[in-house]
Amino acid sequence: MTNVELVARKRLELFSGRAHPTLAAEVARHLGVSLGEVSLREFADGECKCRFAGSLRGKDVFILQPHARPVNDSLMEQLIMIDAAKRASASRITAVCPYYGYSRQDRKATGREPITAKLVADMLATAGAERIVSIDLHSGQIQGFFDGPVDHLTAMPVLEAYLETHAPPGTVIVAPDAGRVRVAERYSQHLGADLAFVHKRRPKGSVNVVEALDVVGEVEGRCCVIVDDMIDTAGTVVAASELLLERGATEVWAMATHGVLSDPATDRLKASRISRVVVTDTLPVSESRGPEILEVLSVAGILARAIDAVFEGTSVSEIFNGENLT
Repeated sequence: MTNVELVARKRLELFSGRAHPTLAAEVARHLGVSLGEVSLREFADGECKCRFAGSLRGKDVFILQPHARPVNDSLMEQLIMIDAAKRASASRITAVCPYYGYSRQDRKATGREPITAKLVADMLATAGAERIVSIDLHSGQIQGFFDGPVDHLTAMPVLEAYLETHAPPGTVIVAPDAGRVRVAERYSQHLGADLAFVHKRRPKGSVNVVEALDVVGEVEGRCCVIVDDMIDTAGTVVAASELLLERGATEVWAMATHGVLSDPATDRLKASRISRVVVTDTLPVSESRGPEILEVLSVAGILARAIDAVFEGTSVSEIFNGENLT
């Protein structure tokens, strides 16, 4: 009787929803794989229908979808794709969410509010995702909302490389509020730059309204770069920039991982005295939504390295020297 040894061969499959196929294609190029074929369409009433073209049995499936505008559609489409992959007997499913939707509601700030960041984690798990990969979550605590592994990546290497090439000598890194001081401090340490932060206040009960009150740090006569996780309506960065210029800054740049750019962000940025806005492509940024001063950097390489590390079972945190965990 002959003994036959069967060697299991892992197979990676990368799929994209319709929220940002350009990013997914670039990630696939970095990985040296082809995007998997999937049919996504709507029924007459708007419900999403998903069907994968080929067998997923035994495959390591990565489903890439930032929760882009319209957020609910993007999120639901990813959940349906995950469910379909689970029912097709994929060996493991990883939800790759470059931008994690509903992340700003990560705690109860007042009574009778939801914690939507936890709700999204629960939905991803229920659909069948065993792992989440995301970039620059709004807060580190969101990692604890998912019971499986969460690979929290950061776009910091891409943004720092841009500053090393383009920022003038004496540039000051500015945190737009106290909550971003720790991240801004890392930028300042890596770049050998000084640090400042803006003290801001949100009027109670208001949404997308910000008051910049004071600046802590030496900014007079220097270029100031505001670093944040996202630019949504641009109220925070515009208010901070005006205060910095009043304090004597020569120019102000705004830099963030996620260019959400909800109305009236484009008009605010165009009317502001910010001279440069830099975001990454975790979300699609159309020319019509971006001001002329906007530059978009690619995070496809970072996502590809992380996906490869997850697939091969090697360390993701080593890609960032352990500085991606908070």
